[in-house]
Amino acid sequence: MIEREPADLLALAQGGSRTALARLLTYVESESPRHRTTASLVYAKPAPYVVGITGPPGAGKSTLTDRLITTALSHGSFDGDGAFDQVGILCVDPSSPFTGGAILGDRIRMQDHATDEHVFIRSMATRGHLGGLSLAVPDALRVLGAANFTLALVETVGVGQMEVDIASAADTTVVVTNPGWGDAMQANKAGLLEVADIFVINKADRTGVRETRRDLEQMLDLGGTHDWRPVIIETVASDGVGTEELWSAISDHRRFFAGARREARVRQRTRANFDQVLAATLRAQIGAVSAGQAYDAQIAQLLADQTDPYRAADTLLSES
Repeated sequence: MIEREPADLLALAQGGSRTALARLLTYVESESPRHRTTASLVYAKPAPYVVGITGPPGAGKSTLTDRLITTALSHGSFDGDGAFDQVGILCVDPSSPFTGGAILGDRIRMQDHATDEHVFIRSMATRGHLGGLSLAVPDALRVLGAANFTLALVETVGVGQMEVDIASAADTTVVVTNPGWGDAMQANKAGLLEVADIFVINKADRTGVRETRRDLEQMLDLGGTHDWRPVIIETVASDGVGTEELWSAISDHRRFFAGARREARVRQRTRANFDQVLAATLRAQIGAVSAGQAYDAQIAQLLADQTDPYRAADTLLSES
């Protein structure tokens, strides 16, 4: 099979080809030889507005995302500006330990949009990355932007550091909770307060909503004063209840973080993305250095108590 060049695929994707778009995403996700070429093309185009949706497993994020797609397309813009007619969705799943592939069925729970020409859904694996978000996600978002998507949703399972990581890729971060989640909120309080722009209490037809809202409000009160105080929305995603209010809150947040505030957020996100790429590049270089004879020589000196790890590292890096 002859692989198409990224420039050709991008032209096709901009013309509406979902097959070409999927191939470009495969290039950046699999770190194929065409990854760098693809990146050089897509980073020359504007990024989409990114809404991150995170929270614990079972919170109903995929169902909520499905409803939010419908709501977003019905509006077609953020309160009259930032018009769009298509939505890209990245579902970031835990990686299979056997294949490295995504193992959750987010797309199965979004069947209403499986054949919608205005929607593109892609499942991506975390590939063992500590925070759950693979390094390919920022690149994938830029691919969507280059293919004329101006709105993208990133939905992922929030487990520890992952909740913090998703904020580095999103303009607006939605943290989804359920009634009775108070103990878990206390355990994750610092991370949640750091990343959440909007809290959603999903499955709000269950008992315990009032207590969960109270706990969230107390967390926010203890979190100090910020430019934007995260709002709390109650939804029943399975019935579509509350998604209009959620979309309105996203639009309000987008409007609030316009101008200089948005520039500061974009700068912060760009630094975080670059730091990830820089760290990955350095790890690859370290891997190459540690496979040589010079590395073995430093190990031998360490075993013989003839050097220390810091001097050994300096020596090894200066010789590489």
